[in-house]
Amino acid sequence: MHKASCVGLAVDESTDMCDNAQLLVYARFFNTDQKAFCEDLLGVTPLQTSTRGEDIYQAIKEMLTKRGIEPKQVISITTDGAPAMIGREKGAVARLKADNPELIAYHCIIHQSVLCASLSDEHAEVMNTMMKMINFLRASSSYQHRMLREFLREVDANADDLLLHNNVRWLSKGRVLARFWSIRRELASFLSELSSQKATQFSLFLENEKQMDNVAFLVDITSHLNELNLRLQGKDNSVCELMTAVRSFQRKLEVFKEDLQGDCAHFPAVQEQVQGQRDLSSFVAFIDKLIVNFSNRFDSFNFGQQLTMFIQNPFLITDVSRFSKEVTQHFKWVNAGPLQMQLVDLQADVALKEQFVRTDPSTFWLQMVSETAFPGLRKVALYILTMFGSTYNCEAAFSTMNIIKTKYRSRLTNEHLHMCMRMALTPFKPRFKILARQARAQFSH
Repeated sequence: MHKASCVGLAVDESTDMCDNAQLLVYARFFNTDQKAFCEDLLGVTPLQTSTRGEDIYQAIKEMLTKRGIEPKQVISITTDGAPAMIGREKGAVARLKADNPELIAYHCIIHQSVLCASLSDEHAEVMNTMMKMINFLRASSSYQHRMLREFLREVDANADDLLLHNNVRWLSKGRVLARFWSIRRELASFLSELSSQKATQFSLFLENEKQMDNVAFLVDITSHLNELNLRLQGKDNSVCELMTAVRSFQRKLEVFKEDLQGDCAHFPAVQEQVQGQRDLSSFVAFIDKLIVNFSNRFDSFNFGQQLTMFIQNPFLITDVSRFSKEVTQHFKWVNAGPLQMQLVDLQADVALKEQFVRTDPSTFWLQMVSETAFPGLRKVALYILTMFGSTYNCEAAFSTMNIIKTKYRSRLTNEHLHMCMRMALTPFKPRFKILARQARAQFSH
C-alpha cells in the first residue's frame, strides 16, 4: 500500500455492542503486483473518550504513519457527512486538508441518496401505521403468529407469512411493504376475525381507500428507490459508476412524474388500486420533491460529467477545452496543454479504440493505455479510479464487527477484535504452496 502513488480513503465511525466508538478506515489503491485496484482495511481504532474531529484526525494520521503513507499520497476521502468529519474548521477533513490542500473530500453518495428520500407527514403517518400493523400481526404473540401463517396457507395466499419490520431507515422497508401488498386482502379477512381493539383499527385502515392509495404508492416508490440503492451498493465501485447511477435515476424521476399523470405503467400497485378513478396530485408532488432534493444534493456535486465520460468512454469527448478545464479544477498539478494533445492522440488511435470496446474502463486505462505515450491522461485516470464514492466498505465491515463481537464475546480486547476483523476482511489470500515449501520440519531425536 505504501508503494502506491495515490490512495483513496473511506472513513466511518460506529459503536460496537459494548458502546465503544470504533473508527474504521478503508484504503483503495492500485496494486502494481496484481495490476488491479485493491480495497483493504487501513485500520480500526477505538476512540476512547470523545469522537471530535481532532480525535478522528489523530487516529487517521496514526494509521497512515503506521503504514508508511505520506499525507500527499492521500488524494481523496469519503465520509458519512457527520459534523465531526466535515466541520469547516475543526472537522477531521479540514485538518487533513491543512496537511494536503489538494485533498478531495466527498460525502458518501449512498448516504446522500437516502437523505433525498424523506417522507411527507402524510406518507410518514401511513408508513408508521403499516409497520405497527405488521409488527402487531407478527410479534404480538406466538399464538397469533401461528394462526396468521395457518390462515394464509388455508386461503392459498401469495405468501405464507409477513416479513418482520425493524426500526431502520424507511427505504429498507420496501420488501416488507411488497410482501404486505401481495396479501393485503387475506390480512383484512384475518383481522376481521380478531376481536381486539387494535385489530378493529387496522381493519378500518385497510378499508380506507385514500390510505390504501398511499400504501400502493409507497410500495411502488420504495421499489424504485431500493433499486437505486442496490446499484450504489457493492465493493469496487468507482465514483464514476455511482454518479452515473444517480444521474440515471434523476432522469427516471422525470419519467415517473409524467407516468403518474398518464397510465401509471411504472407504478403497478397504484395502477391496480386507483384504476384511473382518483386524483394523484399528491403523488406527483412527492416526485417533484424528490427531483428537487436530488438536484440540490447532486447537481452541485463537484465531480463533473466530463470526468465521468473520460473514464467510461474517452472517445465520446468532443469539447477538449471543457474537458481540460474540468480536470484542472480538480487536479491542480495537471498541465492543460499536453493533456489536450494526449486526448486528441488517444482518440485518433484506432487500435486503442478497438481495445476499449473489448474490456472494462479500469483495465483499459491501467493496462492498455501506455504510460509513456499518455502520461497525463493515465495519471488522471488513476487518480479518479482510486477515489471511493461511498462508505459501503466501512458499513459492511461494521456488520462483520457485530458478528465477531457479540454478547457472548463481549470481553474481546480492541486489539484482538481488530486482528479478527483484518483476517475476516482482507482481500489477500495466503500463498499456501510457497508457505509449504518454506516450512522446515522439526524431527524428534
